[in-house]
Amino acid sequence: MTDPEATGQDPSAASAPAAPWAPPAGQDPLTADDPAISQDAATGAPRRRRRWVWFTLAAVVAALGLAAGLVVWAPWVPPPVLRPAGLAAGPATANSISFRWSPPPAGPLPDKYLILSGGTVAGSAVGTAVSYRQAGLTPATRYQYRVVAVRGGKRSPQSAIVTVSTLTPPVSQARLQGTWIVTVKYIQRVFGRPNETQTWDVIPACVAGACHATLHATTANGDAYSVKLTRTGALYRGQTVVNFTQCGTTGNSIPDPTTLTIRVHATAAAGEGQVWAATSLTGTMVGTSQYVSAATFYCPAATFKATLSGTSG
Repeated sequence: MTDPEATGQDPSAASAPAAPWAPPAGQDPLTADDPAISQDAATGAPRRRRRWVWFTLAAVVAALGLAAGLVVWAPWVPPPVLRPAGLAAGPATANSISFRWSPPPAGPLPDKYLILSGGTVAGSAVGTAVSYRQAGLTPATRYQYRVVAVRGGKRSPQSAIVTVSTLTPPVSQARLQGTWIVTVKYIQRVFGRPNETQTWDVIPACVAGACHATLHATTANGDAYSVKLTRTGALYRGQTVVNFTQCGTTGNSIPDPTTLTIRVHATAAAGEGQVWAATSLTGTMVGTSQYVSAATFYCPAATFKATLSGTSG
């Protein structure tokens, strides 16, 4: 056994309990308290252990992963407004059309749809709609439309074009109206001429559609007459009495009334605004004069016939 006195130690220290851990000579006690920190033997500077390096790397990796996740999932960036697709024509009438499209395959619905025709906005539909109908159109007319989705004030690209057409009614349903230039060709010479051109103004008796009408005519000589035309199917016919001729001689004549019977029907029609209007007609005119006489002369009964052909002005 070693003698404490021989080694120069304090005998009381040898029997005393072990002192708490103390830093080696020259080491900063503030850094020595952390067992994860040591001092460099040459410089005396604190030196972190390797596990702190791993902690730092782990924090960097976690930060990079979070940043990558934010790039993939950024809830503050709104999803794109998808282009409407699947446009297809729907039912149509003479004055209306309809068409439909597919809802967005993914993402939120738009706030609304804009319906474009001819480069302008023709109408709109709510964001839940998948079809559109437009009325007040011209019969037998082709229309083209595009659809644009709108959400949050932003528009999608325009859809593909959809082409739709209003129906073409039969000519028999054409409305007889407006101004007409009518060629009257007499089968035999009447009023001193083989044919003439008359101007007709036709006024329908109804607001819309084909119906009865009143005809106001002016002849090539400036004579005028009116006749009510009754419609039966595609045929219009009417009768009136005119005084175009006189029986007798100049200065000594009496009226020679002529009953005109007119029968016409439309041969072609076209859309005019919302109206299916007749554009050409054919028919006949028959004139009948009764026997008239005076004290010194008379005029026998007579009949003439003429063909009619006209175009709307």
